[in-house]
Amino acid sequence: MSATCGNIGSVLLIEVVRVSEAVTRTPARLGKIGHLAELLGRVGPDEAEIAISYLSGELPQRQVGVGWRTLEDLPQPKLAATATLTTVDALLSKIKAVSGQGSQAARKALVSELFAGLTSQEQQFMRRLLHGELRQGALDGVMIEAVAKASGAPSPDVRRALTLRGWLPAVGAAALAGGASALREFKLEVGRAVAPMLASSAPNVAAALQKAGTPAALEWKIDGIRVQGHRSGSDVRVFTRTLDDITPQVPELAEALLRLPSDDLVLDGEVIALRPDGRPHPFQVTAGRASSRTNVAALREDTPLTVFFFDALRVDGTDLLDLPYTDRQEVLARTVPAELLTPRLVTDDVRAAEHFFAEAVRAGHEGLVVKSMAAPYAAGRRGAGWIKVKPRHTLDLVVLAAEWGHGRREGKLSNLHLGARDPGGGYVMLGKTFKGLTDELLAWQTTRFLELAEGPTDGWTVRLRPELVVEIAFDGVQRSPRYPGGMALRFARVLRYRPDKRPDQADTVDTVRSLML
Repeated sequence: MSATCGNIGSVLLIEVVRVSEAVTRTPARLGKIGHLAELLGRVGPDEAEIAISYLSGELPQRQVGVGWRTLEDLPQPKLAATATLTTVDALLSKIKAVSGQGSQAARKALVSELFAGLTSQEQQFMRRLLHGELRQGALDGVMIEAVAKASGAPSPDVRRALTLRGWLPAVGAAALAGGASALREFKLEVGRAVAPMLASSAPNVAAALQKAGTPAALEWKIDGIRVQGHRSGSDVRVFTRTLDDITPQVPELAEALLRLPSDDLVLDGEVIALRPDGRPHPFQVTAGRASSRTNVAALREDTPLTVFFFDALRVDGTDLLDLPYTDRQEVLARTVPAELLTPRLVTDDVRAAEHFFAEAVRAGHEGLVVKSMAAPYAAGRRGAGWIKVKPRHTLDLVVLAAEWGHGRREGKLSNLHLGARDPGGGYVMLGKTFKGLTDELLAWQTTRFLELAEGPTDGWTVRLRPELVVEIAFDGVQRSPRYPGGMALRFARVLRYRPDKRPDQADTVDTVRSLML
C-alpha cells in the first residue's frame, strides 16, 4: 500500500519524485517501464492523470503562469514529505486560475504556499517540472508500455487510444480504471484534438527518399505553428501540436475552415505570419501572434496569418487515419483549394527533390518533409512514414557556464551556457544545450570545466572563464526576452569543440542577429 497523508490510499508527491529519479538512473528501457508500472499500479483514479503527467514531464494544467522570477526567494523546504498528488494538483489549478488586478502577488503567495509544503527533493522536482526541464527518459513510448503493463491492456490498444484522444494521461487513466474495454471507447471526435503524426529526421534529401521509399511525396516544411482544424457544422476548433485550444487567437484559420465545402472535418496543417513579399516573418512573430489572447483584431490587421493544410484526418463524417497517404491526399485536394495547400512534389528523382528542397529554403522555410505514399496517419509516433530534412546552420560559440547533470549524467557538467562574442567586449548568452554530448565529451568537459571554474556557484551552475569554443548546430534564431541579447538559438546541439579557435575568433552577436532577419 502506498504511503498516506490524511486520505487513505493517496499517493505522495515524494513517491513520484523517487520513481522519476529511479527512471533517470536506469538506462535500460525495460527497467524504466518496470519502475513506472509499479507506481501506476498503485495510484487511485483521481491520481492517475496527475502521476502520468508528472512522470512525462508536464503538468495536467499545461501552463500555470509561473516564471523564473516567481520562483525566486522560495520558503525553506519541509523536513518530512506529506504533500499528496491531489493537493499539489489543486494548488497548481488555483495558481493557473489567478487573474486580474493583483494577480502577480496572489500567484506568488500561492507558489510560496505550494513550495512551503514540499521537501528539498520535491522542491527541486517541482521547479524543473514548472520550467519544462524535467528530462528523465519517461517518453511517450516508455510510458505507453508502462501503462500497458500496469493495466493489463495490450500496448497497441493504448497507442490507438492515444491517437484518438491525443493526451496520454487521460488514456492511461482510462486504461488503469477499465483496461482494454475502456480504451476501445475512444473514437475520433470532431472538436477533440488528435495526437499529431511526427516526423523522424534524415541528414539530406537522398537519405530521406531512401528511408521513405520511392516515389515519395515532398512537402515544404513551413516555419510556422502546427495546427489541427476541426469543424462540425458552424462550430470550429483549432488546436496546436501540444493540443492547446487557440481558436480565439486564429480567426483567419476559423474562417478558412468555414469556407470549405465540408462541414464535418479534421485537417492538419501550419499557420504562419507572412511578409507582403510572401516570405515568413521570424518564427517568434508567428508564435506571438498565435498565442496572444488580447487585441486579436488589431494584431490581425498588423500581422495576418496564413494557413497551409497538408493532411486530412476526417472529411464528411469519414475517418481517414488508417488510409494510405495517397488516399488522404485525394480527399484533401477535393476539399481544400490549392492556395491553402502546402507546396508538394511527388518524385523518385533525387536531383528534382534537392531542387525542391532548395526552393523551400530560399523561400525562408525550414526545409522538407518527405512522406511515404503508403503510410497511414500514425498519430503521436515518429517513423519512416514522415522524414524531415533541414539545412544545418552552425556557429562557433564560447562556453560561459555549465550545469550539473542528473540521471545518467549525475556528477557530470552537462548543460552548456552558450555565448556569442560582443565586438564591444564580453559575450552575449544565446541559450543552453545538453544535446549532442557523448559520454566521452561529458567526461572530458567535466574535467576541463572544473579547471576553468571561477566565481561562486549556486550548487547547480558553474561559471567558467570564457576560453572554450564549441561548434553548435541549430535550426534557426528566434527572438527571446529570456536572454540579454533578445534572441535564442532554436534546437541547439553540440557538434564538436574547436581547440583550433580562440574565444576572440568565435562568431559575433552581429552574425547571429543577421540570421534572425
